[in-house]
Amino acid sequence: MGFAPDSIRGWGHVRADTPCRSTRRALILAAAAWPALAWAGAALGQSKKPPVLIGWLSWGSRALSARNLAALKEGMAALGWKEGSNYLLEERWADGQVERLPALAEELALRRPVLIVAAPTQTARAAAKAAPRTPIVVIGGDPVSARLVASYARPGGMVTGLSTALTEITEKYLELLLAAAPKVQRVGFLFDRNGASVDSFKENMRRSVAQHSVEAQYAEVAGLAEIEPALSRLAKEGVQALVVMPGVSVATERRRILKFALAQRWPVVAGGAAWTEEGALLGYTADMPAIHRRAAYFVDRIQKGAKPADLPLEWPTKFVLVINMKTARALKLEIPRDLAAREDRVIE
Repeated sequence: MGFAPDSIRGWGHVRADTPCRSTRRALILAAAAWPALAWAGAALGQSKKPPVLIGWLSWGSRALSARNLAALKEGMAALGWKEGSNYLLEERWADGQVERLPALAEELALRRPVLIVAAPTQTARAAAKAAPRTPIVVIGGDPVSARLVASYARPGGMVTGLSTALTEITEKYLELLLAAAPKVQRVGFLFDRNGASVDSFKENMRRSVAQHSVEAQYAEVAGLAEIEPALSRLAKEGVQALVVMPGVSVATERRRILKFALAQRWPVVAGGAAWTEEGALLGYTADMPAIHRRAAYFVDRIQKGAKPADLPLEWPTKFVLVINMKTARALKLEIPRDLAAREDRVIE
């Protein structure tokens, strides 16, 4: 009988003690592991960086430039940039009102973006003035003529990006016009007086006029109030066609200009598909969506540590010729085969 209690106590001691050692061991291991787990959790939390803020400044409107902005975002996505996840886009639009650009640029600068994408050069100039220490990726125009950069190969400052080769493109305008309307002898040229490259455009046109032996009449505008008087004067001077040089003022009044020109039965050559979609005979420009897509490369490089001063500006690799056949028929013009063969798009 004496053995039984001792035996029971012994087994009882073993059964009670074994779980305690196991529990203590688990607690010790957990305590040892906890700092490592806590560090790993903190590291994971810190590894997710907040999205960077990128500015977008445009002289145009969201409606007219939606395709180009979408192309920029496509280029960003292709390089691993996801909007809302690792970058946010702060947009400012001048809606064609150039006088708003300085205020919009100042407003954007106050948001402290890591860089600003600005289109075109006139817009980039406002951005550079408002945020002189912020990298600027310019899209369009001629940054060298606009004195935004020192040279294409070595920008040398806070601005880099892409030119639309407007100086070279505009040299083709008169050639294209005369190919489509060979009987034209007197041509009107409409310039935006506020354009950054207006002097280069004028020089190009004078050279082109001399080369093709046509008469030329020139008019300059700087806003809505000057459009009608300028066009009326060209009509009185007997011009038979109109070449519209690139510029913000003329672009914003595109419909007004085309309405007047078509009433005069003038074939019109200008830049961009928007002109031909609304009645111009010919549109010739760089492939703007492709350029905006490529702009993402500059954003990516700068965000990875490259300096704008060391990133050479790029030229467009593709140009687009658009012909409005409906306008050609209305003007009783037969588009030559060799010109039609060069077209990238036809508007029927």
